[in-house]
Amino acid sequence: MAGDRIAASLAANPHSDRGDKKRVVTLGNVRLRDQDTNEIILIPTPSSDPNDPLNWPQWYKYYMATVICLAMMICNFLAAGPSIAMVNITMEFFVGAHPGRNPKLFHEAVAKVAYFFTTCALMQGIGNFFWVPVANKWGRRPTYVFSYLIYFASAVWLCFERSYGGFLAGRVIMGFGAGAAETIAPITIADIFFLHERGTVMALYSSFLAVGVAIGLIISGVITIDHHWRVIFQVASALVGLVLLIAFFAFPETAYIRETPSNSDDSSSTGTPNQRSSTEKNPTATISDPESRRVGSSPLPKKASYLSTLKIFHGTITHESFFKLTVRPLGLICLPPVLWAALVEAATIGFLVAMTSNVEIAYEATYRFKSWQVGVCFVSALVGSLAGIPLGGWWGDKVADYFTKRNNGIRDPEMRLPAMIPAMITAPLGLVIFGVGIEKGLHWMVPNLGIALLNFAIVQGTNVALVYVIDAYRPVAGEITLAVMGFKSLFGFLLSFYTNTWVQQAGYLNAYGTMAAISAAVLVCWVPLYFWGKTIRHVTWGWPVIGYIHWSEDREVGE
Repeated sequence: MAGDRIAASLAANPHSDRGDKKRVVTLGNVRLRDQDTNEIILIPTPSSDPNDPLNWPQWYKYYMATVICLAMMICNFLAAGPSIAMVNITMEFFVGAHPGRNPKLFHEAVAKVAYFFTTCALMQGIGNFFWVPVANKWGRRPTYVFSYLIYFASAVWLCFERSYGGFLAGRVIMGFGAGAAETIAPITIADIFFLHERGTVMALYSSFLAVGVAIGLIISGVITIDHHWRVIFQVASALVGLVLLIAFFAFPETAYIRETPSNSDDSSSTGTPNQRSSTEKNPTATISDPESRRVGSSPLPKKASYLSTLKIFHGTITHESFFKLTVRPLGLICLPPVLWAALVEAATIGFLVAMTSNVEIAYEATYRFKSWQVGVCFVSALVGSLAGIPLGGWWGDKVADYFTKRNNGIRDPEMRLPAMIPAMITAPLGLVIFGVGIEKGLHWMVPNLGIALLNFAIVQGTNVALVYVIDAYRPVAGEITLAVMGFKSLFGFLLSFYTNTWVQQAGYLNAYGTMAAISAAVLVCWVPLYFWGKTIRHVTWGWPVIGYIHWSEDREVGE
């Protein structure tokens, strides 16, 4: 859609005549193209404030997206990267445990060392029940800075920790700090980019989520060729410290309290069980003054100075209680579209977590690979992830825009769902190929192909699913992402906890074949959602149990 024109009359004029009339707020059903000219309408409507992130230069928006992706990649670097040295880590913490000389003790010890990675992954999800409410209440900037500060401190600590209990505690704390960037990144992207731009940027987010794991495994493997496995933590500490410095000195607050734009075009909204009308509000409201959103006018603010952007806290974004912000994700997961998106994450990323927790043992037993050789195999994951970016982002936007044009310019979130077809094929296929390759001892390129296909599906499919639910429930994008990612982390933890035992008992072919069947059953559910998702969203939003999670007026963002 890069060549499409923007509807000038709706691009950045909050005081237009059309804006003086009340508008029904909907669950993601918006007019994205002008009914007369077919030009793209900017959603949300930008204000005239130079500090509005929607008004930032395009190059600066992509700089911010680059920093977000870097933070995403590094947050997963230490989550799975050191698992490539699982054998060496096990032998260091449990003297006498050796895969050749004492295999029984070794397998028992591996199960205990696996806690270093499973608990870290679990805390990456659970910790966000604290970080996401903080980001929604007080802003994205303090969340990035303080979470990465904890991440950096724990990474340095683990460079020197020698006891099993102390190392496990450090990994738990690391997971608490490292997970924040993964979940608040979609909120930050939605703060900066317009609705029609988000698909491509979110695809970059999804790719770096997977790339972080692959890069961590590759670099960790290369490090183990000539260095002790603890050097992995030393290198990672430097990288985490670099991101922390960038976040503090060159990452401004992106949360912005804006008016809820009005639109008199009845076709732009189809109504919801929670119909709330919005009146003309001050377009220059800032994060530090939620009350300025009331009816009235004030002079346009000046562009903020660099020193003022270094402030950690810029005020309160919403008057909703911290408790409500914390428990809302538990209610959101009851909504069928959100539950499906969570299952998509679990059936792709969750199975990748299970794969990485077992990959060194599998390749060592089947191909006699050393740690660094196993790490290099994850170049295939990089290839798959990069290939998924255009099909998860650009193509997803194209598919949604195609159906929007056919629907007289009205965008329904479900119009993006047909873009799920590639992931629906490649995720199950990748799991089957990996299991068959290891079980039958086929050439090592066979399981590598399975890894590539699974990572392709993660970037392509999870991006489509996550953008779908964020579009449907945009005012609570943070809680939506938390519900999805938290469920995925819990599923990944439980699965990785039992993967080694499951594989030993059932074999790689049966275990990964079962995973493939589960992923196929989950991913194909985009079909009923495409046809009945709009009705499901509106009906379920009226359920009494969902009433408590309805958002307040000050969470509205104009879409």
